[in-house]
Amino acid sequence: MVHIRTGRNEELAQFLRAMRERLRPDDVGLADQGRRRTPGLRRQEVAQLAAVSVEWYIRLEQGRASAPGTAVLDGLARALRLSPAERRHLHVIARGEAPVPRPECLPVSESLRVLMDGMPLLPAYLVDFRFDVLAHNSAAAALFGEDFGSGLADNTARMLFLSPRMREMQLDWARVARETVGNLRATLARHPDEPRLLEVIGELRSTVTEFALWWDDHTVRERAHGTKRISHPSVGELTVHYDTLATLDGAGQSLIVLTPADAAAEACLRALMADRAGTLGGPGLHALPAAQTRHPEVPGGSAQPGPAPRRRLRQPSRSSAPAT
Repeated sequence: MVHIRTGRNEELAQFLRAMRERLRPDDVGLADQGRRRTPGLRRQEVAQLAAVSVEWYIRLEQGRASAPGTAVLDGLARALRLSPAERRHLHVIARGEAPVPRPECLPVSESLRVLMDGMPLLPAYLVDFRFDVLAHNSAAAALFGEDFGSGLADNTARMLFLSPRMREMQLDWARVARETVGNLRATLARHPDEPRLLEVIGELRSTVTEFALWWDDHTVRERAHGTKRISHPSVGELTVHYDTLATLDGAGQSLIVLTPADAAAEACLRALMADRAGTLGGPGLHALPAAQTRHPEVPGGSAQPGPAPRRRLRQPSRSSAPAT
């Protein structure tokens, strides 16, 4: 079989050579067998460590081999001691696709807390890939209620399907709910063994007729931004845009921000915040300790189930994160 050199093959070849040349035998547990004409490991050594034939690996570095399988690429990544970012890059340049990493369970960063608190008129909240609400600002509490992030509202999918109040608020409930089902299915395909995700989907399939119907027709829809109409009991109807901003730290967290679609919606949000400030004594960001109790591996998280008392976080110094 004749393999034609392509731009992707050449990029892969150059990357493998660069990664091989930066390693020394003792970096990978091999004995140094004297002086080497070129820096780094020999091709035979990489092939040995990756459990592939020397002839095939040589063709790979010459840009003359067909695209390796994912298991072979992972073997090369281990042999070359690649970092997670380098492993993803290897898969992308070799096959045009990146492996799906399991998100790390990380606490909410202080910078995201400050970012949300710095948007006092824009409802903003942080969710993980399970749709669990990790933190939110005062504007989100003013719009969705003081129980946002706890009880039925501890997860945006559960809140959308199980809360009667949320059904009444979402004037385009069927569209938004169906998008959420599609988003859940796409997420489950990436993380098929995630217990919390399976728990949420199982609960909704067994209790909500619409969810079960849409789940069984294999709806897949993912939207990072859009527009929705909300009816709030205090200020009436308002139209907002939503944008989902994913973090890149491997935690699988997304910051969802709602912005007013027009002047009327902006006035509604201002009225809600003014009313809440008068009731509670000012804006503030709520963190959700209960979110961590579901994931005890998070540093500082409790292993005990159930919601923890809500608390007001320290305001930042003056001198000185699937939309529902």
